[in-house]
Amino acid sequence: MTLRCVPPVSFRHLLRLTDEVGLLEHAEGIVPRYDHGYCVDDVARGLVAVCRDPAPSEELITLARRYLYFIAAAQTADGRFHNRLGYDRRWKDTPTAEDCWGRALWGLGTAAAIGPTKGVRTEALQCFERGLHVRSPWPHAMAFASLGAAALLDVVPDHAGSLQLLGDAVRVIGEPLADSSWAWPLPRLTYANAAIAEAVICAGRYLHDEAIMNSGFRMLSWLLERESRSGHLSVTPVGGHLPGDAGPGFDQQPIEAAAMADACQRAGKITGDAQWLAGVESCVQWFLGANDAHIPLFDEKTGGGCDGLSAATRNRNQGAESTIAAIWAMQHGHALAVGRA
Repeated sequence: MTLRCVPPVSFRHLLRLTDEVGLLEHAEGIVPRYDHGYCVDDVARGLVAVCRDPAPSEELITLARRYLYFIAAAQTADGRFHNRLGYDRRWKDTPTAEDCWGRALWGLGTAAAIGPTKGVRTEALQCFERGLHVRSPWPHAMAFASLGAAALLDVVPDHAGSLQLLGDAVRVIGEPLADSSWAWPLPRLTYANAAIAEAVICAGRYLHDEAIMNSGFRMLSWLLERESRSGHLSVTPVGGHLPGDAGPGFDQQPIEAAAMADACQRAGKITGDAQWLAGVESCVQWFLGANDAHIPLFDEKTGGGCDGLSAATRNRNQGAESTIAAIWAMQHGHALAVGRA
């Protein structure tokens, strides 16, 4: 498959948002908002993005180390994580097993598997295994953690703790009703929805359970159809969607398109089915303007991702989450172009 005009992957704005401590969460335009501090959620996403680079420069290797050290400092002895660190270098919350735990394990599992240096891989694995004994009651947190487990299982197929986590994640996520038009295990579509389906696909694949894997494929196919409109991606808005809600909805968030790109890339790699590769392309093109407002969310001049899409404009702010989402999408686009997807 040939993608239409995918810009180069750019870490320029990610570098602008990164200081000697970690990755600043927000920006005013392209100017980092130091007063808003840092969060593990974004640092973990940044670690995934850097580790996915097929030929990391010394600059990116430095980013990988910095992000890993930040996540390690956020982890407590029992495996949970703080999430928010102020610019005053004080944690602003208590450790939890919520989304920050799941995203931290996603970043750590990815770094343990494909980190740019042996030192990064070794330290990431130690932190990953410390957090692997924790469980969360939240489906998204378990899904994010499962993606880290799947990354590690790609290189260590018999990693027992990761296999156990995948099995537990499927039970927390649940199953959609077989006879329902709402082919989703949760009562509402919220955020990063495709990560839920991807986690189920991963569980089925690595646990060698075809029924579970096919359930994940059905969920993803249903979601891709629901989040497509008039030949382009039209993702769930920030307010979510309930059964019966009609689209398009706004404010649309880049993390939703990035999660869909990840999930479709995984499904395409497993099955070789062209529908999933077309799904990846739709996600990439969403960032480049093939969306409900016909406005690019990826800023080629700055290397940043804009924070949201309304019916007639885009949010001018280029924060960490949206910038990383754009990086992921461009990485998938170039992988498709050279046949690595």
